[in-house]
Parts: sequence; structure tokens; C-alpha cells
Amino acid sequence: MREHLESQGYSVVRYDYPPGTSFNNHSHEADKKDAVVSGRFKICIEGNDFFLDCGDMIEIPAGTVHSAEAI
Repeated sequence: MREHLESQGYSVVRYDYPPGTSFNNHSHEADKKDAVVSGRFKICIEGNDFFLDCGDMIEIPAGTVHSAEAI
């Protein structure tokens, strides 16, 4: 997954979050992709919940307000 994202020009950083970790509404100055290596992650964008499992990824354009939670 790292090689795939880097080949698309993304800088890759790995974070490990225990279940229950949450992030309130926020945005980023740059486009980003969130990818799940293990576990489950919920991202809420404009009132829509997206559930990501192992191997899933989602693109979040710069300036998009979103929240997230490790499930």
C-alpha cells in the first residue's frame, strides 16, 4: 500500500490508533488519503459515514471538513 500511495505522489505516514480514538470535525490544507492496514475506521464527510476495513482507502480533498473514529 505504501508503494502504491508513494507512486501517486503522496507522503506516507503510519499511525496506530486504539479503538475509541476519535477526531472532531477538522480539515487539511492538502489533499489526503486515509488507508486502513488493520482494524476498522469510520470517517464522516458532510454527514455521510464511510466505514473502512483492512485494505480500504478514501480520498479527502483539501478543505473538506470531516471527523473520524477508530472502531
